[in-house]
Amino acid sequence: MIFKLAIATPLYQLFDYLPPLDIESDNIQLGSRVVVPFGRGNHKKIAVLMEITDYSDCEFDKLKRVERIIDQHSLLSAHDLNLLNWVSRYYHHPIGEVISLAFPTALRQGKAAKLAAEKNIQTTELSNAALTSNPAQQTAIDSVCASLGQFAVFLLEGVTGSGKTEVYLQIIHEVLKRGQQVLVLVPEISLTPQLEARFKHRFAVNIAVSHSKLTDNQRQNAWLQAQQGISPILLGTRSALFTPFRNLGLIILDEEHDASFKQQEGVRFSARDTAVVRGKLLNIPVLLGSATPSFESLHNVAKQRYQWLHLPERAGYSIKPVLQLLDIRNKKMREGLSEALLSEICNTLANNEQVLLFLNRRGFAPTLICHSCGWVARCLHCEANLVIHADEALLRCHHCGTEHRLINTCPACKTGELTPLGLGTERVEKVLAKLFADKTILRLDRDSTKRKGTLENYLEQIHQGDVDIILGTQMLAKGHHFPNVTLVAILDVDSGLFSIDFHTAEKLAQLIIQVSGRAGRAEKIGRVLMQTRQPTHPLLTTLIEHGYAQFANSALAERQAAQLPPFSYQALLSARARDAELPPVFLQAIIDLAAQVDNKTVLLLGPAAAPMAKRAGFHRYQLLLQSKQRSDLQALLTTLIPEVAKLKLAAKVRWSLDVDPIDLY
Repeated sequence: MIFKLAIATPLYQLFDYLPPLDIESDNIQLGSRVVVPFGRGNHKKIAVLMEITDYSDCEFDKLKRVERIIDQHSLLSAHDLNLLNWVSRYYHHPIGEVISLAFPTALRQGKAAKLAAEKNIQTTELSNAALTSNPAQQTAIDSVCASLGQFAVFLLEGVTGSGKTEVYLQIIHEVLKRGQQVLVLVPEISLTPQLEARFKHRFAVNIAVSHSKLTDNQRQNAWLQAQQGISPILLGTRSALFTPFRNLGLIILDEEHDASFKQQEGVRFSARDTAVVRGKLLNIPVLLGSATPSFESLHNVAKQRYQWLHLPERAGYSIKPVLQLLDIRNKKMREGLSEALLSEICNTLANNEQVLLFLNRRGFAPTLICHSCGWVARCLHCEANLVIHADEALLRCHHCGTEHRLINTCPACKTGELTPLGLGTERVEKVLAKLFADKTILRLDRDSTKRKGTLENYLEQIHQGDVDIILGTQMLAKGHHFPNVTLVAILDVDSGLFSIDFHTAEKLAQLIIQVSGRAGRAEKIGRVLMQTRQPTHPLLTTLIEHGYAQFANSALAERQAAQLPPFSYQALLSARARDAELPPVFLQAIIDLAAQVDNKTVLLLGPAAAPMAKRAGFHRYQLLLQSKQRSDLQALLTTLIPEVAKLKLAAKVRWSLDVDPIDLY
């Protein structure tokens, strides 16, 4: 009897071991964790049993023996193992590291799968009363409920404020009545507290929550509660997708378009695409919700792979906000705020309504420049400027985290006046405090919400009406319901209009619509002002005059003409090293390997320097693979990647593969 084990190493293989002497095959389940000796010395590893066979490529007397079996009953089902095997195959990542991703930290380290004692919720009612649905909501609810117990993918496209969450809640109610569980994924940690509150208000059941801000014990508890069927609902971020369930009946992805659903390091999986595969394996429906669907999902609707559900109107009495461009060319500005915008802010505050200002750049200013000689504070390790953080008196690189004390004298000319260039949320906050000294201003960004509980406290202040002006970054862009916000201003819409990455226009359009959706969520009419020096740019004019759907249609037509995704399929091979000459040589070796394969349909573009050619001290190059057929690209990668791992240069560079990349930066 040979155990084939998955071990968290960067090697593309399972490892063969002999079972413990006192074990019979009937007493061990696939998916169980075991302890094994690994490598030289007395080193131990936690492994997961993937297969039991009677054959090994290794000589029998050279096989090591499993030391101990941790789990008498597997923590992962056959469905869970099938999903993880698919992730390993599709994203071409070592199976041991993929399996490791499925476990919370404590279980990964071999600790016992024990649930911490918690008070059981005793209840006679499954849920509190639902809100009255409008016809579009009811159609969506009925469509998904009719598919419970079978595989189908639904794209719920609803304008911001259209009541998508209420649709989720009523469908979840039906799933719970069937005695099944629900997995709800959100893109950002900042969205979990308010969604959890709504779920707890509606459902008198145990709701588990899983995201990276929780302790290891809290995450393990949530994992085990879902796995043992104690929690009918699990609410989590991307990695919660791999949590095992006793009886999963529905998967929901809110804000399905969000880039946070794609992991950008380690196992570079898409939670959206993998959720669809999980739904297919379990024969259950998957519901994708968004006001601004991804182009991939819209393409799948057009191909009739997904069913389209539409909520065209805001729920209740609220109406869509009015979008307007503010042309700031040749206009006097006060730290990024035009006179016209300041006037609108004053009018809104005079009506006892709240203002939300959006600027997707934290810190005080993105650049420190010498007014005399033109010297710029650059990161020594990245091709990037150091960002000024005035409150902490620091210069910080937002790419590698390097920090320096804020300096007063130019190191180049020794005499020049150092001047902050550009805008960050800190800088705007300071000018707002001067201009509106009698008002309460709240800044929401990654710097101001570092401490545990701060974000929840700030959101509560906004809801209580204790805040007049809300200033923030992307964490404000989606999901939040601020009923008294009637004016939303995007301070620098132009920064996203020009990029070498073809995804940027889609992301900017989504961001504009999502931010705009924070305005006029209740009965009051909302307005959205966008400061721009490009008032005739087609992206902006199309969005304002025709909406997101028309923009998406025209942008998809452009993508089709250029044969870009979703009309083709891509994989990005990246390599980095401290020696600038190694990455391009390594990628060229991969091109040479590909030339030996019978491949006529996959284009290999590169090697080329990455848009940010140096980051954290590493020189970065990339190779883009593109094909009209997903199967052809996958076939080449299946042949290529195991051979890449064997190249001598592979040990001298750090390399990674990103299948279906959404960020070419």
